[in-house]
Amino acid sequence: MSALATSHGSLALPAFLPDATRGVVRTVDASELRAVGIDALCVNTWHLSKEPGARAVEKLGGIHRFMGWDGPVLSDSGGFQILSLLQSGALDGSASNKGIRWRAKGGESELLTPEKCIRWQAKLGADLLVCLDHCTRPEEDALSQRASVEHTVRWAEECKATRDRVAEESGVRRPLLAVLQGGDDPALRRECAARLFELGFDGYAFGGWPVREDGALVESVALVAELVRAAAPAAPLWGLGIGKPENLVAATALGFSLFDCVLPTRDGRHGRLYVRRGPRSATLLPGEARWWDHVYLGDTKHAVDDAPIEPGCPCPTCARHSLGYLHHLWQVKEPLVARLATLHNLSFYGRLLRELQQERAAASSPALSGSASAAATGERPAAS
Repeated sequence: MSALATSHGSLALPAFLPDATRGVVRTVDASELRAVGIDALCVNTWHLSKEPGARAVEKLGGIHRFMGWDGPVLSDSGGFQILSLLQSGALDGSASNKGIRWRAKGGESELLTPEKCIRWQAKLGADLLVCLDHCTRPEEDALSQRASVEHTVRWAEECKATRDRVAEESGVRRPLLAVLQGGDDPALRRECAARLFELGFDGYAFGGWPVREDGALVESVALVAELVRAAAPAAPLWGLGIGKPENLVAATALGFSLFDCVLPTRDGRHGRLYVRRGPRSATLLPGEARWWDHVYLGDTKHAVDDAPIEPGCPCPTCARHSLGYLHHLWQVKEPLVARLATLHNLSFYGRLLRELQQERAAASSPALSGSASAAATGERPAAS
């Protein structure tokens, strides 16, 4: 699939969706995102339901008008965020067949059900909805992983039924993505996938922790891609949390189409800027030079550097400002530097995704595919 049709336009794939968790990509106005190659955003249902509230967003015209953004929006369920806070001890609560119950210290108990999750997303007006799922950490025991799959499948079934009811009530049917869980257990992953495929969804996602301690993708990422491509080859596949440049490239080669991650925007706010260093490779072998790198704004060597962050970069930051100026802004703690750095990092990701889109389009072109095959085999492509 080279493009995904949404109610706010066709989205070229693969696509990187910056996290606009609370209805904003931090430090950046929505009007600036298109200029750096961003075509879609990811918001968080749970956070927006808490402040300002899904009903408030609806009354203010929906998430697109609320943010001033006219492109596609995917609404993450927020289940991962609640479960992470439960695991850290910041919230009290647990997951059950009914949903996720939580309570802030000294607060009242609340329950996020699959039905509530979907209705909130519909009120937000997102283009792509996501099922509530139960994400576990890789180190959790087999019983916890089993419970995660049981909850995920049960909640997904209820989410789909609610989406269908909302579509009948409103006349608007929004695509719904289901999340595949199962930890590092291949058999459990296969079972979760099979049960979700039987229910049938518009798209699927890798759920869990996608990256090993050494920074490479876990084996389950490839397994999920294999399962989805075999059962639903036309369905978009979302790699939740896959964000390092080399992992985006590797996951795209596996068949993933959608990505979201806080890395480029968070790194920008912390003075870590992305630059290309050479030809791109899909994986990094031990001792291999990385095709991208970080520039650290705090390094004193940049104090009198008159060059842009990355020569040739078309972003507004590189077009107007030197590293020396950005270093100065960083040293004096000027808030503007976070915006300028974020725009550059998003431009880096936008350009990378354009390359991957062009490669996918070329691979899907019959003429080019035939030529590529002929080049690989030494055979002449058949005449048209």
